[in-house]
Amino acid sequence: MLENNQFSLQIAKEMDLAPNHVANVVKLLNEGATIPFIARYRKEMTGTMNEEVVAAIQKRLEQLVELLKRKESVIASIREQEKLTPELEQKILDAATMQEVEDLYLPYKPKRRTRAAMAREKGLEPLAAQLMAQNVDEVERLAARYVNATKGVTTVEEALQGAKDIMAEWVSEHINGRNRIRKLFHTTGEISATVIKGKEVEGKTYQQYFDFSEPIAKAPSHRILALFRAEEEGVLRVKVKVDDGAAIKMLGNIFLKRDNASSAVVSEAIADSWKRLLEPSIETEIRNFYKEKADETAIRVFAENLKQLLLAAPMGQKRVLAIDPGFRTGCKVVVLSETGALLHNETIYPHPPKSDVAGAMRKVKSLVDAYKIQVIAIGNGTAGRETEDFIRYIRFDRDLTAVMVSESGASVYSASKIARDEFPDYDITVRGAVSIGRRLMDPLAELVKIDPKSIGVGQYQHDVDQKKLGESLDQTVMSCVNAVGVELNTASQQLLSYVSGVGPALASNIIGYREEHGGFKNRKQLHEVPRLGDKAFEQCAGFLRIHDGDNPLDQSAVHPESYHIVEKMANRLGVKVNDLVGNKELIAKIDPKDYVEQEFGMETVSDILKELEKPGRDPRQSFVAFEFDKDIRDIEDLKPGMTLNGIVTNITAFGAFVDIGVHQDGLVHISQMADHYIKDPNEVVRLNQRVRVKVLDVDVDRKRISLSLRNK
Repeated sequence: MLENNQFSLQIAKEMDLAPNHVANVVKLLNEGATIPFIARYRKEMTGTMNEEVVAAIQKRLEQLVELLKRKESVIASIREQEKLTPELEQKILDAATMQEVEDLYLPYKPKRRTRAAMAREKGLEPLAAQLMAQNVDEVERLAARYVNATKGVTTVEEALQGAKDIMAEWVSEHINGRNRIRKLFHTTGEISATVIKGKEVEGKTYQQYFDFSEPIAKAPSHRILALFRAEEEGVLRVKVKVDDGAAIKMLGNIFLKRDNASSAVVSEAIADSWKRLLEPSIETEIRNFYKEKADETAIRVFAENLKQLLLAAPMGQKRVLAIDPGFRTGCKVVVLSETGALLHNETIYPHPPKSDVAGAMRKVKSLVDAYKIQVIAIGNGTAGRETEDFIRYIRFDRDLTAVMVSESGASVYSASKIARDEFPDYDITVRGAVSIGRRLMDPLAELVKIDPKSIGVGQYQHDVDQKKLGESLDQTVMSCVNAVGVELNTASQQLLSYVSGVGPALASNIIGYREEHGGFKNRKQLHEVPRLGDKAFEQCAGFLRIHDGDNPLDQSAVHPESYHIVEKMANRLGVKVNDLVGNKELIAKIDPKDYVEQEFGMETVSDILKELEKPGRDPRQSFVAFEFDKDIRDIEDLKPGMTLNGIVTNITAFGAFVDIGVHQDGLVHISQMADHYIKDPNEVVRLNQRVRVKVLDVDVDRKRISLSLRNK
């Protein structure tokens, strides 16, 4: 508990937050509360922190706990060697970063048999110490005293070499020296790349880096990741370097005290230490540092893109005809009910080689009439634009909306165990079409069934730290799911598993209870779900919705722990709770100050009133249909200067990709996103945003399209 208090104070100071609010967050996290629950239902305890701040506290807390564990491990190791002094122990305990701890540990860290270790075994450490003091002019006479054949030192030269090896290790382990060299790398270090001979053709994707160099501190994250990926693939040789002379001079300023014969030997040891020990060691550190920074940027971009995709506007509960387009194998057509249930499937062949346009039209019209279809969803992959044209050519006897839907990740879902379990009697093409239709109705509910890394909205997602990426994306999905809320009686197991406090095992138990009892009539029944205890109920109940249940509050985000406040409001107005829900006139008569309690303050009461006005409100925007320019079908149709409709499909640190309906996304480079300078593409566009873009350049052979959002 003392450690948690210390951590809370440190985090509060670092983030400029109230210590009591940080302490409350740490306490809640340690008690098993989730980030969405803390941000939504414990506002008085946190000072209304949002999820981003709570998540930052959690991340920093984990770092501090990990740092403390490492300190304890290092102290134990040095104590076991009987080399721990009170001063050293205090330095380790006071260290603010993991790097400081590792620097302090370096001289005591168990090593393989180094040249310095072998020299020590030969009794040459006293010689090294005398030379390092630089008080000796007659170096060879001093070294001659340490010639000892029985110890393996047969010449003066061998004695001096052994002493230099020991001094070189001392130089490489010197904390101040390492810090200065690190700073030199950060301020003047260059990252360079050269193509490995014979890899020119195989690695042409990386052609721009075949002879490349730039200051590493200025290199953008996507370039760092690209260079390291090319190195991993054996295409490039990548180095991070500083000027050798500058590095050796910097070390000399620390270690050279005089200008005599022993100083000359120390100077040789410094040069050896730099090339053999310090340069490779610090280069590795620097590479890791900038790789970690690049990972963080890429993960942040991926998480933001995923959030935007998951919170895309839903079409809602409509009867949908969904089409997975294709040429040779035909277009798979499925009919979905308002709840996404599969009602019918078949295949049509409106495109070459069969070109059965008349037969396909008859089938589509028949299905639209028979099932009273309200909207048609068309996958945007191969034959997507052609299928859209075919559908728009048909004369229906009612108004129908036809919408192009991103297929990204649909094939991953259709081949997954989740899809096989959901549709065991249907093949992969039927499952793919179902996924296309359902993601139009509710993108969030459908996309949670796919591994976030497979949705295709990231930047170098396979090159970053996979554990950190997974944690970030899971947190993003959980945040989105809980922001929207989940219908308890219809949600899939995958969707339920992301609800605060639930997880896969309890989600399965909820589904089992639902199937056995025919659904939930109220939130109280969650207590009857096997293994769903009081803590899990506290965490999940407010995010689960029950429409047409026993209690009208169960369809809202009002937490059951606050129901008594609503009941008190209704009693004072002389009405039933049911009469109060959705009644703006009655709600307007309520003064929130009258219902503030010790545990539930003004923020909670205000949230309750907002929910009562519009229970279970969806934070997502309303759906708006989108159409590509009808005359543009293929990359060959594009000409510089054209202005076209597009939809943002991916956002990276260097720009945004836009689908303009030619089966190849175009790139709006960050320099072409606004008339003024911007640092982050998210300042200008959002995923799935409809935009008007200007074609700057078209490279048909390389399938590259350059676009602009600028007005000038």
